[in-house]
Amino acid sequence: MRAIVVAGTTSGVGKTTVATGLIGTLHKRNFKVQPFKAGPDYIDPTYHTWVSGELSRNLDTWLMSHNAIIELFTRATRGKDIAVIEGVMGLYDGRSSMSEEGSTAELAKFLGAPVLLVVDSRKGARSLAAMVAGYRNFDASLCLGGVVLNGIGSDEHLRLCREAIECYTGLPVLGYLPRRDSLSLPERHLGLIPTVEGATSEEFLRLLVTQCEATLDIPQILRLSEQAVTPRAEPVLFPQMRRPAMAKIAVAKDKAFSFYYQDSLDLLEAWGAEIVPFGPLEDAGLPQDISGLYIGGGFPELYAAGLADNKSIRQAIKVASGRGMPIYAECGGLMYLGRSIRDLQGDEHPMVGVIPVSSRIDSPRLSLGYRTVQALGDGPILRQGEIVRGHEFHWSVLKNNADSPKAYRILEKDGCQEGFQKKQLLASYIHLHLGSLPHMASHFVENCRQFRDSCNCEELP
Repeated sequence: MRAIVVAGTTSGVGKTTVATGLIGTLHKRNFKVQPFKAGPDYIDPTYHTWVSGELSRNLDTWLMSHNAIIELFTRATRGKDIAVIEGVMGLYDGRSSMSEEGSTAELAKFLGAPVLLVVDSRKGARSLAAMVAGYRNFDASLCLGGVVLNGIGSDEHLRLCREAIECYTGLPVLGYLPRRDSLSLPERHLGLIPTVEGATSEEFLRLLVTQCEATLDIPQILRLSEQAVTPRAEPVLFPQMRRPAMAKIAVAKDKAFSFYYQDSLDLLEAWGAEIVPFGPLEDAGLPQDISGLYIGGGFPELYAAGLADNKSIRQAIKVASGRGMPIYAECGGLMYLGRSIRDLQGDEHPMVGVIPVSSRIDSPRLSLGYRTVQALGDGPILRQGEIVRGHEFHWSVLKNNADSPKAYRILEKDGCQEGFQKKQLLASYIHLHLGSLPHMASHFVENCRQFRDSCNCEELP
């Protein structure tokens, strides 16, 4: 299987732009491209999907076991021509300063895939060779196969950078992107803007692909990708045979809620869920005959007024919760299920109100990082005492009732308790990949089936 990893020297050097352009260029040349994103990012994969027509998937070597990574990679690349994996942060950045856990380098070595290193060249020339040499020598076991220069100012600038890098490192420069604002992806407070919000256009895609066709060495990149040798592993996540549908789970999907791992949804379906999308912004009520609810992360703070105006669906969710329907909510979903959201302008908007918390967007710092959590009680996806790895990424903070039942104990924070859980309702800032523990998806589906069998779901509003 041909595979290539697009990594960056650091965050912000343009690796998403390069990866998206490369994926789009290969797709235009009729390659069946399977895109991936290293790490726990939800937004970058939307650009991969947009340009390839294939759902991009996350591979996180800290959140999931190596067997799970191989299973997801092998399953997604079946019938494809090439895998393009965009890295996370800088090439060697991960969970720890003293190990490669969770880094792009660890994933590339584990998949046996060569690395294309994206270097920001806007403020350097010969000095870039020293930088690239450092990345090459830092881990001799990594297959660093070439360099792409981003932010080239002129033909002479390109010549100086290329000559120095190729002379002093022996690595080929396999292309560049010019210093041009029209090739920059749109950003805001949590990074890039998801494509579901319409911040990008077909014209941008056309410009990016045209540029990459002209200035990336596609034949050489393809030859490099042929060096990939992916190991085999026994499947640990998916059932041998897809289970028949036994429960309908409504999944919130619109501009306010779009943060989902595609493999988590696929796992739910494989274990017997029928996924039914709905929009908390526009839909008047929940889908019919559902027996479970999944509200992922997103940007409810940007759409708080619209969410507040849709009183009918807020009431429907409140009724479903009151009847004991299994409900799982992450980050933005937690905020939505609370009493209110104070938006970026300081305006307060009422939300569903099934959790005794209110959220506001005035935090002085970002809450970010991997988390190991232990379930404090039996809930929709975990049993009491189970430990799972997750990820936290938000600016908002909560004003909550200190006596409310918590969902997790965070092991990295001396047992600090977090989230909210009451019977079959669990809401937390922690994002989970349902591939992190093999039984989480089946446990959620089984709880939804039990709820379906114990009540008349048709009576829900």
